[in-house]
Order: sequence, then C-alpha cells, then structure tokens
Amino acid sequence: MWIFGKKGESGFSSSSTAEEVTNGIDGSRLTAIVTGATGGIGAETARVLALRGVHVVMAVRNTEICRKVKENILTETPDAKVDIMELDLSSQASVRDFATRYRSSGLPLHILINNAGVLAPKFTLSKDKIELHFATNHLGHFLLTNLLLETMKITCHEQKIEGRIINVSSEGHRFVRKTTFSDQINNESSYNHIYAYGLSKLANILHAKELSRLLKEEGVDYITTNSLHPGFIITDLFRNYSILSVIFNSVLKYLAKDVSQGAATTCYLALNPKVKGVSGEYFCDSNLVKPSSKAADPELAKELWEFSLTLTASK
Repeated sequence: MWIFGKKGESGFSSSSTAEEVTNGIDGSRLTAIVTGATGGIGAETARVLALRGVHVVMAVRNTEICRKVKENILTETPDAKVDIMELDLSSQASVRDFATRYRSSGLPLHILINNAGVLAPKFTLSKDKIELHFATNHLGHFLLTNLLLETMKITCHEQKIEGRIINVSSEGHRFVRKTTFSDQINNESSYNHIYAYGLSKLANILHAKELSRLLKEEGVDYITTNSLHPGFIITDLFRNYSILSVIFNSVLKYLAKDVSQGAATTCYLALNPKVKGVSGEYFCDSNLVKPSSKAADPELAKELWEFSLTLTASK
C-alpha cells in the first residue's frame, strides 16, 4: 500500500483508487479506446470505465490474453460494453490498420487513453527501424491520435460532449538532461534503456502539450489533452528485469501503489468533471503537478511534433 496519502486540491491522493475517483459518475454515453489493456493499469482502467458504463475498446497486441481480461470484466459487470481490437503500437502499419478499422466500424470516440508502454533492456529497433521505446511509447500513440482525431472531433461536436485524450507518461521523464530527439533516438553507441524510456515519456508530455496548443489555436475547445504519472507500480513493465523484480517484491512493494491506485489518475482524467476544460497539463495522484523544465518547453514541444510528423509520414 502507498504510504503517502495526503489529499490534494482534487480531493484525492496517492492512495485513492480508480473506483473512488469515478464514484457516482455515469459514463454510459461514452466510448473509449484504451491501449495496452491486457494487464496492469491498462486492464484496471478498462475495468473501471466499463463499470461506469463506458463502451470500452481494448486496443492490444495480444488479443488472446485480452479475452481473459474481457471475461473478468463481464463476470463483474454482465452488461458491460467491451470490445477487443488488435493493435501493435511498434508498427505504424498496424496503427494505420487499426485506425481504418475503427473508423469503418462507425463507433463514436469520446476518450482516447494512450496507455501502452514498453521498457526494454537491450537496444531494439521497431519494424519501422526506430528505437523501440520511442516507436512504441510515443510515435505509435502520436500516429494513432492523429488518425483518430477527426473521429473524436465529429463525435464530440455533434454530441456536445467534451473529448479527452490522455497520455500515460512517467516521472521517468525527469531522467532526460539534454534533448535533441533527432540525434538521440537511434544512437546505439550511447544507448541506455532508462534514458531511452525517459525520453519516450518526456515525448508523451510534450505531445499532449503541443496537441492542446494546436487544438486551442484551431478553436476546438471541446477536446482536452493531458498527461500523467501513474505512480510507482509493480507491473509487467518490469518483466525483463529479474533482479529488480526480486527487489520490488521483497522490499519496494511496501512503498508501491497497487494497480487500483495506479489507474486512478488515468480514470480521473477520463471521467471526473473536475478536470472539464483543463488541457495541456501534467497530473500525478489525480492532482496537477509541474513536470520538468524540458517537459514545459513550448519550443521543444513544437520541435518534437514536427519530427514526429516526419517519422510517421505515409510512405
């Protein structure tokens, strides 16, 4: 159990659960996509949104594993609306295929939760020859958001419901000291997996910030985009680290959040009316916090946006 439980301005704290921050909220008019919903905070996010009546589309790489998650949700909430769609965020072809299938389905889109992430110990390139952390954690979500943004605009404008885009980032973004994305992401000689992960998480925050700015510039005031740190949670993200797993399970588990607490900020940003109209911000423990100076740099956000557009341009 997380030991620091002081409540912030939102009325919630690090010990608040996803169910608590969405208590009494009716999401029955809403449709949400949750990436990476096969386990951890992604599965818990999908469960709680479904519990609140949201039609949840779980966008996952492994659909077989996700069927068990769906079964568990339906056992708890028999009338839940839950679908599974295949999506590999490390492959831009897969992202484009998912977006095409989703648009063809005719489903509305009110909430997009960019949750999925990887933490890889070795330097690895994606199918598109881009460093795996950056390709999966940032670029896949960047492309997915851009491809589905028009669907969300149409949905939310016609139904007069606020759309919410949520990027699950990390305090790991503070590991980044120097930043030139174009020079760093594919540099195998200087590769450090913790730094590479932090760089991708910095990109998540900058992506949300720049998208918020562009939407406001366009006059789209009915879609917000924010990022968050879920807290320290022991999940499958650490499955490649046997030594760390031993340490976490024997010592740090007493300092860590459980999954229900880890998914709280995501669910808070997705459903809670207290964040209506709030955009381009960074949250932790369901409260506003300041990210690093680099994550608050508008010029760096613009630079990343243009670089990301180049890397995701149709070939």
